[in-house]
Amino acid sequence: MKKPRFLTLLFCALLSVVLLAGCSGKEESPVPPEQPVQNTDGGNSSAGTAAELGCLKSFSAGTLGGGSFTQDDITEKDLTIINFWSLTCGPCIAEMPDLAAFAKALPDNVQLVTVCLDGAGNEERTAEILEEAGFEGITIISGDGDLLSLAGNLIYTPTTLLADSEGNLVSDAIIGRQEDLSATFLAAVNAALESGGKEEIRLDE
Repeated sequence: MKKPRFLTLLFCALLSVVLLAGCSGKEESPVPPEQPVQNTDGGNSSAGTAAELGCLKSFSAGTLGGGSFTQDDITEKDLTIINFWSLTCGPCIAEMPDLAAFAKALPDNVQLVTVCLDGAGNEERTAEILEEAGFEGITIISGDGDLLSLAGNLIYTPTTLLADSEGNLVSDAIIGRQEDLSATFLAAVNAALESGGKEEIRLDE
């Protein structure tokens, strides 16, 4: 079923706020070190700070390939990694090959999807960047419900979040380009799986 045009426009309008406030296009991390992106409760929280941004329990989204992605697709996996990026963010694009390699090495119970905040209306350029990076997974370019609300709460790009099978955001948000993306993401994934009573994963060689 085709999504109403106003949902796509609303998604793009809200996400433009993120683009204006977020990545400056420089190669360094767009997050100043003083930003409160770490746990502030003084202990180990299984929820982490990402839970403060919202959840993904009820939403529908349109993908770059013309398909759909909903909370049902999240329910099918133990963990879903969601990377928010934009066409105007240099660090986002620079880390995309590492992101693509990491996604390909994941086992079946964990998936990685990307959300291109300015992808709607720029599908050709979005596809070009993803193809050059070797990313073959799902890229969302429009959405509503919890996804729209969550995107409106983001400040920086790239931002990567982890969602469990119930759509709860777990662990801390991973903000900015990572020097060793694979190690950083794998540590976050395994910490989230362990807190949810799931077995840790290893990446395929």
